Amino acid sequence: MQKKSALEAILFAAGEPLSLDRLAQALEVSLAEAQDLAMQLSEDFRKRESGLQIVRLENGYQMCTNPAYGEVVRKTLDLRRNAPLSQAAMEVLAVVAYNQPVTKSFVEQVRGVDCSGIFTSLISKGLLEEQGRLELPGRPLLYGTTPDFLRCLGISSLADLPPLPQKESQPEEKETDVLQG
Repeated sequence: MQKKSALEAILFAAGEPLSLDRLAQALEVSLAEAQDLAMQLSEDFRKRESGLQIVRLENGYQMCTNPAYGEVVRKTLDLRRNAPLSQAAMEVLAVVAYNQPVTKSFVEQVRGVDCSGIFTSLISKGLLEEQGRLELPGRPLLYGTTPDFLRCLGISSLADLPPLPQKESQPEEKETDVLQG
């Protein structure tokens, strides 16, 4: 059995991200060898400018279409182009991505406005998901991002998000220092 070809068949048939553990087990190889095979397969697709690509999502891999061919796929399959996310939706995603898991009320407190509709929309788009409940009265739901969120951003893990800007010292502190000095 050619293991790289077997990996290609598995990823094609799965249609969703598969963990490296699961791939290694299926191919009867070590984790390191499974990862190496996935990287080789990804490089093969890239070299031949394939219509498919292998993407790494956290500790898993998925086969998907190459974005370069997205328009022709959309047109051929008569798929509706996804509407871009609103500024408010992007803000909610950013708050959740950098602080997850979080409650809806936390996000609303950060943004200062109700986010119920935005949460519903982002969950239906598969970008946010419920990740349990907080152990407080009322047991509020906790939310986090999904593998689809990572795929849409073209990143492998949340660690690939750009760092948040460093906070500068507060202007009030500077003014207070001047007044006391």
